[in-house]
Amino acid sequence: MDDEHTDATPDPAKRLGEAENADVTVEVDRVAVDSTYVRVSSVGEPGDRAFLLVAGLGIAATYYERLAPHLNENGPVHALDLPGFAGVPRFRGKVSIERYADAVEKVIDDLRLVDPVLVGHSMGTQVVTEVAARRPDISDLVLISPVVDSHARTVRQSAFRFLRSTLHEPAAVRWHGITAYALCGWHWFSKVLPRMIAFPIEERAAHVQARTLIVRGEHDAMVPRDWVRRLARVFPYAVLREVVDGAHSVMHAQADAVARLAVDHVAGRLPDRGVSSLQRVRDDSTASDLSRLGPREAWMLVKSRFVELLGMAKNDDETLEAAKSAHAVAMADGDDLPVDPADRREIVDEVAPETREAG
Repeated sequence: MDDEHTDATPDPAKRLGEAENADVTVEVDRVAVDSTYVRVSSVGEPGDRAFLLVAGLGIAATYYERLAPHLNENGPVHALDLPGFAGVPRFRGKVSIERYADAVEKVIDDLRLVDPVLVGHSMGTQVVTEVAARRPDISDLVLISPVVDSHARTVRQSAFRFLRSTLHEPAAVRWHGITAYALCGWHWFSKVLPRMIAFPIEERAAHVQARTLIVRGEHDAMVPRDWVRRLARVFPYAVLREVVDGAHSVMHAQADAVARLAVDHVAGRLPDRGVSSLQRVRDDSTASDLSRLGPREAWMLVKSRFVELLGMAKNDDETLEAAKSAHAVAMADGDDLPVDPADRREIVDEVAPETREAG
């Protein structure tokens, strides 16, 4: 990474860093693991407990950009870019879910996190479940769109279900996916994919002592209702929630609802009616986040996103830090606007246990 920029060379990090009202700061650090490193993007002030966010296959921590700002009620939020994803150098040699869990454990130890709340999405749920199975001191686990359904563990079945889910994803999620997969590359993606398909998350779940929250989107064909019910029964303690209109990337498209569920779960405020109960919640506020932005914030949002991609491609942490901070400032300005309380209500109906449809 170049430490200096000449007058003739554009410095997007410096320009974004000088954004007005830059009172939200995202810090980007590296934790060395096994001949490579994990990139850690952190937001929020130190507190009693941290949230540690692990994204899915090929995906960057950017997928948590809407969720992370709402989670720092108890302390900082650390979102991870694992080896091989988001421009981070790959592991050498064989790769496995267990090896990714080793990397997450190294982050926990190096950051000296005490009983962090582990949050995983998609393949990330496998990684954090493996970590929690190894560490009985972990108290809380949040699994968003956990994979892979034990009744559909083939690449063909998973690909078909994933494509069905994408039909219900907003354009922003598709854009994130396209750019993230491009940075990951087909070679590494195809190397990790079979490991994800084959990983028996339900076997490791039996060794987890943490209180577990499982969240799925209503239209997530990749994570059917029947599968999350079967998975929940393996954990010693699990609570199920379904987000109305959500799909596989529910933590981005319906971030407000997922964040409320996670915070309430950690605080012990979620009613538990047993693993057969799949209560539903609605989020009508996240989708309107961008519409609440003014022209200045909207422009900053777009500019910071492209600069962030540039930083990932160049492996430039300084550029990444400035871009992520500017993005957080823009989103924070939009979130400061009033939201109708009705947009944050919880639906009290439940999905009948006998329901077997995929989404």
